Amino acid sequence: MPLALVALAVTAFAIGTTEFAAMGLLPQVADNLDVSIPRAGWLISAYAIGVVIGAPLLTALAAGRPRKKVLVALAGLFAAGNLLCAVAPDFWSLAAARLITGLPHGAFFGAGAVAAAELVAPHRRARAVAVMFSGLTVANIVGVPAATLLGQHLGWRSTMLVVVAIAAAGTLAIARLVPELPTPAQSGLRHELSAFRNGQLWLALATVVFGCGGFFACYSYITPLLTEVSGYATGSVTMVLALFGVGMTIGNVLGGFAADRALRPTVCAAFVLSAGALALLAVTAQAAWSAAVTVMLVGLFGFAIVPAVQTLVMQKAHRAPTLASATVQGAFNLANAQGAYFGGLALDAGLGWTSPTLVGSGLALSGAAIALIAWAADRRRPGTAEPAGPSGPGAPAAAVPPPRAPEAADTGPAAVITAKGA
Repeated sequence: MPLALVALAVTAFAIGTTEFAAMGLLPQVADNLDVSIPRAGWLISAYAIGVVIGAPLLTALAAGRPRKKVLVALAGLFAAGNLLCAVAPDFWSLAAARLITGLPHGAFFGAGAVAAAELVAPHRRARAVAVMFSGLTVANIVGVPAATLLGQHLGWRSTMLVVVAIAAAGTLAIARLVPELPTPAQSGLRHELSAFRNGQLWLALATVVFGCGGFFACYSYITPLLTEVSGYATGSVTMVLALFGVGMTIGNVLGGFAADRALRPTVCAAFVLSAGALALLAVTAQAAWSAAVTVMLVGLFGFAIVPAVQTLVMQKAHRAPTLASATVQGAFNLANAQGAYFGGLALDAGLGWTSPTLVGSGLALSGAAIALIAWAADRRRPGTAEPAGPSGPGAPAAAVPPPRAPEAADTGPAAVITAKGA
């Protein structure tokens, strides 16, 4: 495994810690800045807005520039945003700093996923993307609990300063370990936008928005589910959430491994298995031990989707993958928003704390349905298979095979994808 992938994963770890630790630190932030907890919750929304705005905007501004320099700049901007958060004097300054911190999130994962794919041979590209995203999943096991504990004892600003240090280390590691990557012969905003003429790309993004909403419908309300239904004490929920992170990490690895061998089947199977795990949680949540096991499965199958879908999007935008790859981050944030919304509707209707998991199961099945429709459409169009993607260091001369039938291109090891993409 190239050390450059580790450098990308370190920055992904910092991003994941910043994104999710804020949820556990809301009481401390609210008390320190003299605002209500619901008002402090706006800080999470500010970050998400930054992701949605920054993913296309910064990717467009970086179009045609050397990918390594772009990655260093984005990681540096993320570190600077966290520093602004740490020294923010009041709530609105902190909200503005959170928005700035979110701006490079999507663009970094978009450019990072493409860079990861270029660092390895074609048949290992989905796994390379998974290595980068392992930083995001490990953040949920180690970073978020540690950051929450640190913030509770030393204040939330101390957490932000630690993240600044990790992000700075990631920036330096990228500058030192990531090789100079070739700028595509065709580049620029117009070229990147050309990828969106592909209907298959829009279908792939739709699987994220609708299907991955199932994961977030459950995750958004997992704490009250565990305390009100499973009987966990508030202090014990952190341990169950760590299991959730373990499942995410395992799923990320398995999803990347499977996607390198059979991309379309992996996408469809991951959504179906995620739907099954979410529905099962509605039953197993009644007992503490079975809830913990099922929560880990929800994380496993929910995150097995990520490297597969990320790779699928970049396959369908193989001639201009960077903007499309970054757009996946906006799609994940839309999935987060609509999953939490529909889960909340079920709760408002009085259907109980397990109802968001059933809503999530339905959303995951909708993602599977869209993925199946897209797969069937590809199989009916002979001769339109996507090439394996841009060649990079370590890629053999035959990295871009001649066109062949879509079925073989999507399921065979020789036709692996360009490689998302916190």
